[in-house]
Amino acid sequence: MSDIKLAVIGGGSSYTPELISGIIDRIELLPIREIVLVDIPEGEEKLSIIHALSERMMKKRGINCKITKTFDRKSALNGASFVINQFRVGGLKARELDESIPLELGIIGQETTGPGGFAKACRTIPVALNIAGEMESYCPNAWLINFTNPAGMITQA
Repeated sequence: MSDIKLAVIGGGSSYTPELISGIIDRIELLPIREIVLVDIPEGEEKLSIIHALSERMMKKRGINCKITKTFDRKSALNGASFVINQFRVGGLKARELDESIPLELGIIGQETTGPGGFAKACRTIPVALNIAGEMESYCPNAWLINFTNPAGMITQA
């Protein structure tokens, strides 16, 4: 495995720099040579910022790893060895609703359990299954690593 391609679905996430740092720290164990950060057009500004930061992080450590950004998920998945899901359907506004609406009803609200977690799962599972189907076509031997909440329900689906 010397030519590893990693596709990060939700690449504009504020969690991506931490992911890049972990890759940098373990580059000898997992020699990733290409990282594709994928996001949606609404996240273009964040994706551009995270992409530029990721490139600077790799350059600072002298690591030869191509980092690109795209809105084209299928091209990102094409030939990937690993796919990381870390996306949030509906963005932070949806998270705010998932957490605040249950509280108005006297129920603890959050994005992983309870009514908020169920609402997030209802929005997210169809997208996650679509990504899995695309993986069957574009990178059938890739490993999917899920960081998308509610993680248990998304992974089980």
